Amino acid sequence: MPKVKFTLNGKPAEASYEPGMQFLDVLREECGIVSAKNGCAPEGTCGCCVVLVDGRPVLSCLRKPEMMEGHEVVTLEGVPEDMRQVLSEAFSLEGGVQCGFCIPGIVTRASLLLRQGVTEDRDVVEQALSGHLCRCTGYARIVDSIQTAGEAWKNGGVLPSAQPRRHFYFGEGFGLSRNPTNVNGNHGHGNGKKNGNGIGSSPSRYRGSEQALGERPFVDDMRVPDMLHGGMVLSEHPRAVVNAIDVSAALAMPGVVRIFTAEDVPGKRGTGLNYPDLPIFVKVGETTCCVGDFMAMVVADTQFHARQAADKVKVDCTVLEPVTDPFKALEPGAPQVHPEGNMWVHGNLLDSTAFSRGDVEAAFAKSAHIIEQTFTTQPIEPAFLEPEACLAIPQGDGIKFHSQSQGSTYDHQQVADCLNLPMEKVEVELAASGGAFGAKEELTIQAQTALAAFLLQRPVKTVLTRKQSTQHHVKRHPMILEYKVGADAEGHLLAVRARIMGDTGGYAGTGGKCLLRAACHSCGVYRVPNVDVESKAVFTNNPTSGAMRGFGSNQAQFAMEGIMDLLAEKVGVDGYDIRERNILNPGDAFATGQIMRESVRGMRVALDSVRDIYRNAKYAGLACGIKSTGIGNGAIESGYSIVRVLEGPRVEILNGYTEMGQGVFTTVRQAICEETGLSPDIMTVRWDKEIGAKCGEAWASRATTLSCAAAQRAGQKLAADLKQFPLEQLVGREYTGEYITDFTTRPGTPEALKNPTTHMTFSYATQLVILDDEGRLDRVVAAHDVGRAINPKACAGQIEGGVHMGLGYALSENFTSTNGVPDSLLLRDCGIIKAKDTPQIDVILIEVPDEVGGYGAKGAGEIGLVPTAGAVAAALHSFDGIRRFSLPMQDSPAAAPSVPKSRRKVAVSSKA
Repeated sequence: MPKVKFTLNGKPAEASYEPGMQFLDVLREECGIVSAKNGCAPEGTCGCCVVLVDGRPVLSCLRKPEMMEGHEVVTLEGVPEDMRQVLSEAFSLEGGVQCGFCIPGIVTRASLLLRQGVTEDRDVVEQALSGHLCRCTGYARIVDSIQTAGEAWKNGGVLPSAQPRRHFYFGEGFGLSRNPTNVNGNHGHGNGKKNGNGIGSSPSRYRGSEQALGERPFVDDMRVPDMLHGGMVLSEHPRAVVNAIDVSAALAMPGVVRIFTAEDVPGKRGTGLNYPDLPIFVKVGETTCCVGDFMAMVVADTQFHARQAADKVKVDCTVLEPVTDPFKALEPGAPQVHPEGNMWVHGNLLDSTAFSRGDVEAAFAKSAHIIEQTFTTQPIEPAFLEPEACLAIPQGDGIKFHSQSQGSTYDHQQVADCLNLPMEKVEVELAASGGAFGAKEELTIQAQTALAAFLLQRPVKTVLTRKQSTQHHVKRHPMILEYKVGADAEGHLLAVRARIMGDTGGYAGTGGKCLLRAACHSCGVYRVPNVDVESKAVFTNNPTSGAMRGFGSNQAQFAMEGIMDLLAEKVGVDGYDIRERNILNPGDAFATGQIMRESVRGMRVALDSVRDIYRNAKYAGLACGIKSTGIGNGAIESGYSIVRVLEGPRVEILNGYTEMGQGVFTTVRQAICEETGLSPDIMTVRWDKEIGAKCGEAWASRATTLSCAAAQRAGQKLAADLKQFPLEQLVGREYTGEYITDFTTRPGTPEALKNPTTHMTFSYATQLVILDDEGRLDRVVAAHDVGRAINPKACAGQIEGGVHMGLGYALSENFTSTNGVPDSLLLRDCGIIKAKDTPQIDVILIEVPDEVGGYGAKGAGEIGLVPTAGAVAAALHSFDGIRRFSLPMQDSPAAAPSVPKSRRKVAVSSKA
């Protein structure tokens, strides 16, 4: 093999490579560099692989190894230690780290900005970030981090303040404190306020500095001796009968050890959270359901060899006409996506939800205003930056695998079933997750990787390429929402009839749950005495849809907020007035019939907090949102925490939910600080498999609410002992906390008629979008009732990231397909808004605690983008007078900077 010589972090380096490899491959696989991440290679869009070559930032996935001959290469590992410390401390202080996958590449580029002395100019920093994507933060705190680091670097490495530069407002009670509240201010009630690390304070993210420097390993960063690599083969056709799989050419490729297909699976091939319809491999003679299907897996000595060989596997198919229209899929005689005979197959209808209250027809008859409108929403690519990865290691007659999914319970059971092993022979270790947004709930490559490692009795690591990841994992459901709404002369809602159709794609996944969620949230945050709602999740051969951030509530509330704006126009009032007279009050019924508790008052506080800003803006639109916390609908949900006192003395906190950027490890540590007054410096937090099996998946904004409730209880037990004994005398003791909710019911069931409490709790929001004189995004004000801001800095960061994602959903993001085949698998074509095009986002945190959950927290992970699209639509109408009922709204000036060139429409609306 040829070799390339270069200087790596100040030392001579020589590395072998093969034609076709990228320099990123050489750095990671040959040189052991882990700070440069592979988020999209060889596309060069995400920026995770940035290194410095001769002092200039370079995307290493776009450089061939031979191009580096004789050059000086510096990765984040080679940046001077004093600068590394300044940058990592600044990112930790400012909240610039969430999942952390993109940050090492950004920090590497930032090191150059510090040396150039240009960080004072915010526009320069934002422009420099144009080569980077972040799906978590909304960018503002990243820019803050770089500017703070720049100040510190000029100040001899000393941070300019112990407090972050970004402020936000706290809405208090029914009034609003207009003075900025610094996010390090303490709002705790227990002992934690003594050390500033308890509930309501904003200590930096747990292990945030390590994340910023790329030192917290993701699965792809893990290396073990004698490790092999997997390469996956996916279907080229959404609906095709598999006649044969020819692996002969692939077996002849260098380094190939073995190729696995369906015939090699000793146990069950079907996987799925709700129905086992997703095969780990499609078998010869079966029909593919979408292009995300896996056909085979090549195992070789290197990742490069495995992927090269996978391209040589030939699948002979008889291509069939795909089913792509959910309405036609339900017609008599339509081709069936899944064969009859399985208990979950009822034609192409996966699931439906229906419920009603009152007399809708009678209400329509006496309505002064009737509005009928159809809304459509698009599929969205989640675009988490860490592609799916798994490392499996044989353990005698069992297997251990490292997974970065959203939970371990289902992974553990399904991998055991696939291998036909008892559960005790399979061990799962949950690794750091580089973003998920709901799309890492289902098994992806864990079972195949565990199968290969178990049968070969050697460790195997598999990492999907960016294109494979995009081709395989779920998208946000595209929906068609037909509404008929009646109101009296003053605009008080009298009735809502909603019919919602969701294209769930090839596999069940969480499709039924998403359409259930859409139905439950179909009336938004409004009081409607007469309701008739039906939703359907329908199989097609389009890419599979699933539980992306908000899962169903976003689509439904884009529609309902549009209805409210149409109603305001008919009544002759503004967007604030129509909402103020209809929002839910304590004692009112939610769409499902659930009677709202006192904590719903937070919705009115959120709405009132933006009233004056809305009425003083030239071009503005507002929208409200409600998002349930937890699964609810009859599910039993729980949080568990164990606190151990170790030698030192030190405190170890065991948690069961995935840390994927939302900050759950940080908040459970705060709960222990709050209850005990102990310093966080003596505490460590880790995921525990036994607790994880009890907690289940980290989804539905529930992890912080449930985990903090459990940690609160464990901390109180430790605090009781600390009143009698010093900590060193408690070494060896263990304190357990658990919190269980089992009081919800599913709408439309007999149980719900007696107890229509369909959800654990809710969070509430009002968002205001303001445009400039050219109709482009200028500012977003996001007023959110989070119940209790456990960590205000992290909470605000979650909301800012949600708003950013919501703006892309509203304006520029669209995952289009033709005949079931994606039009593009490139990250650059997703339409994700860049840092320089992201408007100012101002967060108002409102705290109206709920009686359910830890410290009254309601959840913040998903509500951040629930109202955004509706607010954007209203703002655009205020600018050009055009009503928009379909997403994305790419025909607007606000969308122009972010819509991919290949998808831009010729016509752009202008001011009327």
